Amino acid sequence: MATRERIISAASRLFYSEGIRGVGVDAVAEKAGLTKKTLYYHFQSKDELVAAYLAARDQPNLALFKQWFDAAEGGLPAKVQAIFLNLAKSARHPKWKGCGFLRTSAELANMPGHPAMKIGAAHKKKFENWLREMFEADGIANAPLLARQIVLLLDGSFAVVLLHRDPSYMESAGEAARTLVEGMIKNS
Repeated sequence: MATRERIISAASRLFYSEGIRGVGVDAVAEKAGLTKKTLYYHFQSKDELVAAYLAARDQPNLALFKQWFDAAEGGLPAKVQAIFLNLAKSARHPKWKGCGFLRTSAELANMPGHPAMKIGAAHKKKFENWLREMFEADGIANAPLLARQIVLLLDGSFAVVLLHRDPSYMESAGEAARTLVEGMIKNS
């Protein structure tokens, strides 16, 4: 594994488990088995490293959602619900800490121009746009609104599951998403 990838991998494990503010570059360098000087050779700042951490999560997360969607049996409502059901399964794992994008945005809420905030916003928008495309392909009239509503249910369920440590909230959000999609299909 290339040095840069080792650093991002170490940062990902630490930032996800302990939060970005709770982890210093010394800990990342140690976890990667490198010196701090080597880390700074590849990343000019911790902010740049945090942005790289989120950028590295973007495509794998989107691919996983698409995989769950494609693998689900049934029509569009069941496929959307499957994303929530699979996330609920993930949330039952003891190391699950929620959405890394949302957790990072909460830590950086007072820094809206931070590169990681932009990457997080872009990730959420990509997911919303992908949902919109799926809905449009199915002939749903108000696909942009429905995609936004599903994103709100998803991100809201991430927050509530973290608060209560109860993945059944994610399952309930999935039921609500399914109902929304069914309703929009009937009205299209």
